[in-house]
Amino acid sequence: MPSVEVPLFSLDPSALLLLQLLLPPTSAFFPNIWSLLAAPGSITHQDLTEEAALNTTLQLLLEHPPPAGRLPLRVEDFLGGTLLADDLFAAYFGPGSPSRRFRAALGEVSRANAAQDFLPASRNNPDLHFDAERLVQGRIHLVGALHDTLVAARASDYTLARQRLGAALHALQDFYSHSNWVELGEQQPHPHLLWPRQELWSLAQAEEATCSDCEELSCTGNMLDFVLLTSGYFGTHPPKPPGKCSHGGHFDQSSSQLPRGGINKDSMSPRFSPHHMLHRQAAEIARLASIEAFGLLRSRLGDSSFSRLLDITPASSLSFVLDTTGSMGEEINAAKIQARHIMEQRRGSPMEPVYYILVPFHDPGFGPVFKTSDPDNFWQQLNEIHALGGGDEPEMCLSALELALLHTPPLSDIFVFTDASPKDAFLTNRVESLSQERRCRVTFLVTEDPSRVQGRARREVLSPLRFEPYEAVARASGGEVIFTKDQHIRDVAAIIGESMAGLVTLPLEPPAIVPGRPCVFTVDRLLQNVIVRLHGDISSFWVKSPTGLSQGHEEGMGPLGHTHRSGQFWMVTMTDPPPIGMWEIHIIAEGSPRVRVQAQTSLDFLVYFGVPLENGPHPGLYPLAQPVAGLQTQLLVEVTGLVSGDPQLHFSHVVFRRVPEGTQLGQVPLEPVGPPERHLLAASLPPTLLSTSAPFSLELIGQDAEGRDLHRAAPQPCTVAPVLLELSGPPGFLAPGSKAPLSLQITSFLGPQDLHLRTSLHPSFPLTSNLSRARLGLNESAWGCLWLEVPDSAAPDSVVMVTVTVVSRGTGPVALTHAFLRLLVAAQTSQDQLRDAAASQDEFVAPAYSAGPVPTPAAPAFHPSTLVTHGRAEGVTGDKAWWRTVAGVLFLLGLAFW
Repeated sequence: MPSVEVPLFSLDPSALLLLQLLLPPTSAFFPNIWSLLAAPGSITHQDLTEEAALNTTLQLLLEHPPPAGRLPLRVEDFLGGTLLADDLFAAYFGPGSPSRRFRAALGEVSRANAAQDFLPASRNNPDLHFDAERLVQGRIHLVGALHDTLVAARASDYTLARQRLGAALHALQDFYSHSNWVELGEQQPHPHLLWPRQELWSLAQAEEATCSDCEELSCTGNMLDFVLLTSGYFGTHPPKPPGKCSHGGHFDQSSSQLPRGGINKDSMSPRFSPHHMLHRQAAEIARLASIEAFGLLRSRLGDSSFSRLLDITPASSLSFVLDTTGSMGEEINAAKIQARHIMEQRRGSPMEPVYYILVPFHDPGFGPVFKTSDPDNFWQQLNEIHALGGGDEPEMCLSALELALLHTPPLSDIFVFTDASPKDAFLTNRVESLSQERRCRVTFLVTEDPSRVQGRARREVLSPLRFEPYEAVARASGGEVIFTKDQHIRDVAAIIGESMAGLVTLPLEPPAIVPGRPCVFTVDRLLQNVIVRLHGDISSFWVKSPTGLSQGHEEGMGPLGHTHRSGQFWMVTMTDPPPIGMWEIHIIAEGSPRVRVQAQTSLDFLVYFGVPLENGPHPGLYPLAQPVAGLQTQLLVEVTGLVSGDPQLHFSHVVFRRVPEGTQLGQVPLEPVGPPERHLLAASLPPTLLSTSAPFSLELIGQDAEGRDLHRAAPQPCTVAPVLLELSGPPGFLAPGSKAPLSLQITSFLGPQDLHLRTSLHPSFPLTSNLSRARLGLNESAWGCLWLEVPDSAAPDSVVMVTVTVVSRGTGPVALTHAFLRLLVAAQTSQDQLRDAAASQDEFVAPAYSAGPVPTPAAPAFHPSTLVTHGRAEGVTGDKAWWRTVAGVLFLLGLAFW
């Protein structure tokens, strides 16, 4: 998508009419779809966010010509129905174009939005929800979060940008539910809410009464007759002054104090929302305001960067990690050939890579990272890479791979070329977890040839297990390790082009080769370009189709497709269309041969986890990065690639398997959640799966309209974490020269566990912690504080990644989990710059956060059990003065024009 800077976005009457025609009636503001179990008929923050994003995306696509051969979009084709991501992608990019990355980006924004109601640092802060008449303060946070979104996007960290965007949209939407804007008769968004220099109009003063007493669940006339802007108080902090409105609802303690009742419009349920009758009006305005916020971001970022913010593309990124020692000449040339082929083949097409990333390494160095969206710049940089020098056999491969993971967009493939084992094997677990957090698949192309000695000195006998770290990372990321030799690397490297085509991996039964037993996989009518890859010490193999035809290992064209061999690597490309049904692969081999079957399809799925919270003011699904041992967890499956009008597909259950053994751990039925056109399914994870910390794979099973089987496998395994690990920091950006407090919470739902903590930081800024060990029993928690020092030399508009690793040594095998936190470093804007920016309305502006004393540890995010207590923790590092100032908190610097 070309970068186009457009004028300041505003909603003219015709645009408003168009948007209202496109959007079905809504009624907002519980966190996510799971909330509908408590308040049926309500539409959530998630719905508002995704509808606004889809409408802005449609506006963008209407203004840009589609790829060659495609007809322009027509707005009338989308009127009168529900606007869906899969329909948009099929209409603009063509049938079969994968929408998985776009759906995943929308999910990131929506989950960040919903998390504001659950996270300890945000759920009870009135400034983040426009509660307690904190309207001016709420706007400061709203504008600050939008500013962070812009800076993070311009720093190309779109994950952080989506997190801050979700926080901003939550506050924006809450304004219309928690204030009396709707009660004042307004039908459009507040014209000044997103503009810092404009006043919010007449605000109710501290001494002015705003509500009358209401004893009923529904409070239709409890607002006093006045034209001042106010919002409801929630709970006891801050306490509600006499005569002021409450938020209201069953869980609001302030609503039992005179005047009783409340004014929130969060849901259609009078149990939660005293002004439920105004729910739809508030939601409609909040939706238009969310569209306005997306439009503002688009105008500030330009269409190219905005498209990356929401991943409005079916393409992924191309990421290379290259060993540059003297023995790597053939491998580097193979990478160049494949990169050139991809650039020439896909230039200007929908599948042109979004980014090109290159990270070189040797011993002892690695990096720097080269990242560009310009294929010519990438080719120039890649062409300057040559195999130089030598050294001992181990190299800094995992350090380079970690850099690549930090800079590669999610849901991408990373290809590592090397002929050496890792010198930094201690990074294996962290790289495994980072690959899962980024959802990136890592494939190692290893030219391991023990007979070759030139170009690399070897001073000791090499262990046959030295490549195990690569196997572990590949297994955790859903990738693979392919061993080959110099003379075959160019042919083997052709898998790069296949992977960039967006292929899915088909599940095999059994998942690993069992002597004398065939591997079975299922082909359905939605699959094409089926490819079978085999490598290892294979003497023969044959593939058998559902029609009874077979094709052996001989090279060339056969009855089922084309077979190509490169040393111990075979690739069989099936002729389209492949016969539908059960296929078999028979193998005769020594050792442990590898088999992988991939195919092209639009039908795929995304996986999320969460814990249902039913007893609270905002019931919903508390999002988890991964399931936690001992904690009852819900699985959410989001099916992608189903276009309106396609024959009905039904997905019945999921199958869980232990990794890497492949033994079945059980299966659970799936139930639809929310509107059927959303294709969301849910299931409870079986307790046996959560009884120990271990990885597992997930397969989605369904049937098509004719009752034939559909099988899809999750791209990478999931891991059950030994403890719930939550890491949080200040919501704004960090200024060079500042010291920022971070808070850490660990909760165990199994016990007892001895926990050891490690911290790391990229880049390597000073980081101290008061918690290094903890012993936790069942349902016990420990809290810790960390201090991050940002040096004066820190680069503005850069991102810091904090990693906390917890190693559990309980009654079972050693287990570990990681928490990742992204923080934005930006130069602190001077007061004059703030005033000028606000006066010109040329930018979202917000102050940096200055570090004060360490905050008081937050309360647990939720209580799955009634017994959550403090465990025993030990601290070994940090400033002793922290404990003398635990009552201190962060404060926000005011904007100059206030």
